[in-house]
Amino acid sequence: MSDCLFCRIINQDLPADVIYEDDQVVAFRDIQPQAPVHVLIIPRQHLANLDAAVTEDEALLGHICTVAAELARRDRIAESGYRLVANVGPDAGESVNHLHFHLLGGRHMVWPPG
Repeated sequence: MSDCLFCRIINQDLPADVIYEDDQVVAFRDIQPQAPVHVLIIPRQHLANLDAAVTEDEALLGHICTVAAELARRDRIAESGYRLVANVGPDAGESVNHLHFHLLGGRHMVWPPG
């Protein structure tokens, strides 16, 4: 989608601090970090959000989780703990309509989060 912010990042039409990419996903540092480590992991395939995922997307979703765990190890937050979040809908704080996961860590987090 040409008007999608994250599709434009994937297509390198907009700059991003990309820290990982493969044939399925791109991961980059959030420009408004909410934790010392705040990475966005997005699929190259445009999906509006997690609610738009279907059975055929299960492998992609699993891959995103595997990439998140690897990035947490790389950023040395795996041992102390991290959070992987997908916001769905305006009440959850979704602001970009392209499926994305926030990998957050490097500080103590509270529950409930919001």
